[in-house]
Amino acid sequence: MAKIYDEDNVFAKILKAEIPYEKVQENKYALAFNDINPQAPIHILVIPKNPYTDLYKFTQNANIDEIKYFWELVNDIITKKSIEDKGFRIITNSGKDGNQDVPHFHVHILGGRNLGRMIN
Repeated sequence: MAKIYDEDNVFAKILKAEIPYEKVQENKYALAFNDINPQAPIHILVIPKNPYTDLYKFTQNANIDEIKYFWELVNDIITKKSIEDKGFRIITNSGKDGNQDVPHFHVHILGGRNLGRMIN
């Protein structure tokens, strides 16, 4: 069954300026903002401005500029937060088994401390 994009998900509402958020940076195709429930000293979400449910849908359907600008914003945040040398983690969840909470593709950029092992 195909995933249908939910126009009322929290990230869609952020993109429509219907709910507040703390913007870190944005470009033509992507938006970065602080997570409201940070799991590390640095915890920033990056989302595409167009409606993609997950990484698979994004890479299959986004145009080359959307993909380029999305990952450029991720790199800009890594540089801006000065975590390129000490390290960071990028996480994206997809679907039920991946524990995706918001059905809008997004990545978590986490850093600022040792994050431990990913899976024990």
